[in-house]
Amino acid sequence: MNENNQKLDFVRQIVADDCQSGKWDGRVVTRFPPEPNGYLHIGHAKSICLNFGIAKEFGGKCHLRFDDTNPEKEEQEYVDSIKEDVRWLGWDWGDNLFFASDYFQQMYDWAIDLIKKGKAYVCDLTGEEIRQTRGTPTQAGNDSPYRNRSVEENLDLFERMKNGEFPDGSKTLRAKIDMASPNFNLRDPIMYRIVHATHHRTGDKWCIYPMYDWAHGLEDSVEKITHSICTLEFENHRPLYDWFLDQLGIYHPQQIEFARLNLTYTVMSKRKLLKLVQEKYVSGWDDPRMPTISGMRRRGFSPEAIRNFCEKISVNKFNSTVDFALLQHCLREELNKSSARVMAVLNPVKVVIDNYPQDQVEYLDAINNPEDPAAGTRQIPFSREIYIERDDFMEDAPKKFFRLTPGREVRLRYAYFITCTSIVKDSAGNITEIHCTYDPATKGGDAPDGRKVKSTLHWVCAKNALDAEARMYDHLFTKENLDDVAEGKYFTEYLNPNSLTTLSNCKVEPYLKEAKVLSRWQFERMGYFCVDTDSKDGKLIFNRTATLRDEWAKIQQTGK
Repeated sequence: MNENNQKLDFVRQIVADDCQSGKWDGRVVTRFPPEPNGYLHIGHAKSICLNFGIAKEFGGKCHLRFDDTNPEKEEQEYVDSIKEDVRWLGWDWGDNLFFASDYFQQMYDWAIDLIKKGKAYVCDLTGEEIRQTRGTPTQAGNDSPYRNRSVEENLDLFERMKNGEFPDGSKTLRAKIDMASPNFNLRDPIMYRIVHATHHRTGDKWCIYPMYDWAHGLEDSVEKITHSICTLEFENHRPLYDWFLDQLGIYHPQQIEFARLNLTYTVMSKRKLLKLVQEKYVSGWDDPRMPTISGMRRRGFSPEAIRNFCEKISVNKFNSTVDFALLQHCLREELNKSSARVMAVLNPVKVVIDNYPQDQVEYLDAINNPEDPAAGTRQIPFSREIYIERDDFMEDAPKKFFRLTPGREVRLRYAYFITCTSIVKDSAGNITEIHCTYDPATKGGDAPDGRKVKSTLHWVCAKNALDAEARMYDHLFTKENLDDVAEGKYFTEYLNPNSLTTLSNCKVEPYLKEAKVLSRWQFERMGYFCVDTDSKDGKLIFNRTATLRDEWAKIQQTGK
């Protein structure tokens, strides 16, 4: 626990103090409680790392519990994806997998208990009528005309609701608390609504379903959670959870609220993410432009990078927005250590080395990762014809252009010095070939006479190159803060039309022939890339995970 003697965040400090005082008899039990109505995103990753991290650090356990109380929006697909994402992030719930639906009968029995105590009643008002009678922040709400039904009538109606005698929306079960409370959540909130829909686990057994505010605290109570860690929007709901638990006289966990994660150029609302998927603004929940964990995995993020990011931003009590550049910084830090270097040419132009033997192919040693000596070396083929980046050549170069141009000598990574002697163009004036000579004495990239060149180019042997496609990503949105949308506009109006650019004529070195799906690589000078799940039948497709340029470091240095 806190082995590095680092200052604890406020949530961990509460847990540490409780452990020291013996408040929960030394127990630490947290939970991560997703609703299975969509895929998890980077905001959920913060909560996952917090809850599972605390359990690990304090010798406790963390439950994975699905709040599956809304059958109209929940699917088994989402349950499976959430399990996969939590595991991929490096966490294990062991035997502690639970569902709110496991407790439907217990919740129903507790609702009966509140009815018998005169603390709950069946209401016939519609949803709109309930909203209209709730009042305002400065004006009390109005009692429902059904508020004073007898206990016997409420018990009868609630059982008939459960038995399916009434249509959707015709009746609700409401808690009888205080229609004049300054806290809107205490103005006779709905506990149950009628929904004739098939549940992904319980089938058609139930046609009444608990509201989240009724279920939330009860689930924590059943599971004997010690520290119920929620985001700040639930702070005003805490008095309601307390009221339910106190009225029932059951085990009462401690709720702690922290600020949720907001990222620049990103939406975190599952409703908005679902809209992007359903209306095909993106290719799916795992589109590499999405902030979903599955999308980030497909793009090439590593679990270590995401965990490191969550550790850096820590937790606090006030809402703020984190710059996306910090997430990318954490990604580069990890990928720089773990990703093998290879050479790939994304926009190729052919170079012909005229004085190199016509049919010769030699193999040169290349370092796989200078950050990891154990990664070793590989051999890359070199021959008379190679590909370089089209941007690495200019016919009429400005003064500060140090790459290849007529008469200029440059270094080829791991290979030789070459000098441009001529070019070939097609009828439209486009350069199709660059002719060069090489100096055999510079094998390995250095000249024995000590002469220097100002540029080193990456390249790929034309004879052995593999064809590939590269998908280049930018922010999905053009607006930095999507919570501040102009009046009359909708968030989809800020979608970036250039968020995806596809380069279909890329060339990569043959070392990548057996590259596995989702494996991560650094293309020298070009950035970090990941093998996409669309790769098949020998066709390699790469997603650019991140550029080599660290915008966060620049922000730290310049403040811009």
